[in-house]
Amino acid sequence: MQDNTILNLAYDISEMTRDKVGAIEDIMQTTKILALNARIEAARAGVAGAAFGVVAEEIGKVSEEINHIASDFRDAVEGHTQRIEEAGGRMLTEFRGQRFTDLSLNAIEIIDRNLFERSCDVRWWATDSAVVAAVDGDDPTVRDHASDRLATILRSYVVYLDLWIADADGRVVANGRPDRYPDAVGLNVARSAWFQQAMNTASGDEFTVTDIARNGALDDAAVATYATAIRAGGDVHGAPLGVLGIFFDWTPQAEDVVKGVGLSDEERAQCRVMLLDAEHRVIADATGRGELGSLYPLCPEGRERGYYQDGDKLVAFALTPGYETYRGLGWYGVIECDLGAAATGR
Repeated sequence: MQDNTILNLAYDISEMTRDKVGAIEDIMQTTKILALNARIEAARAGVAGAAFGVVAEEIGKVSEEINHIASDFRDAVEGHTQRIEEAGGRMLTEFRGQRFTDLSLNAIEIIDRNLFERSCDVRWWATDSAVVAAVDGDDPTVRDHASDRLATILRSYVVYLDLWIADADGRVVANGRPDRYPDAVGLNVARSAWFQQAMNTASGDEFTVTDIARNGALDDAAVATYATAIRAGGDVHGAPLGVLGIFFDWTPQAEDVVKGVGLSDEERAQCRVMLLDAEHRVIADATGRGELGSLYPLCPEGRERGYYQDGDKLVAFALTPGYETYRGLGWYGVIECDLGAAATGR
């Protein structure tokens, strides 16, 4: 990676220093041997070789001094190199941590903005005259018309699996895709959290949303369910006559977000991008390793965003900030980076 340049240079300097000092030490060792041989030959020559013996001895001393200098230089360079490596490692971790934190925030913000639109959709569509009429009586023709109306919406809004209209007793009386989900009509959803919460909303300005869950009536697909009360006359303060529930097709939309995070190809091979719910359960995983609902050991320690190191893993996270009138559900964007793989460039 390009952000490894400083560390790579430090490694290169250390290696080159080790090689060059080693070469100098080899030369000095040879010089010492030559000086020793010269002193031996000078001794054999007697008085005539005395001056040459002094020179040989001095050469030996110079060789020793150069060896000491080379050794001190190697120790100093390796000491400084280690400090550079440690400082560079800290800088690299901080750089990655901040970068991945920003990307985690970006991922959760994209989801927030997307889901804010879903909250707008459900409140708007609940005031449609055909939707209101479907729960303001029990005329099959009226409900068929409502189903056609929902189907028209679904042809334009492809992010939904289905739209359901339930009466005040919690019985589904119309859906937008009866050909695909023929068993939806007639279901009793009175005990569903989304139905109960929607019936208890104070006005048409309010809505409810539940955590990601699989819906058996929708081929066990993972959905984000948004709902609000259908009110008399479509009036914001009208009496609740039933509930409109809309089912956001979670898996493909979430995959687009986590796989679309701005990582390089190299980073993508080393990182795991996820979305977690408020209980730190996996609701999206770019690697596909995390099963929906599996627990991830996130440790935010009271922070809304940040990063920390867990062994050889760098974990960056950001809590949902919400968007406009959508407060969010306490979800997190998370990026886990394998520092070992990053260090080796794998």
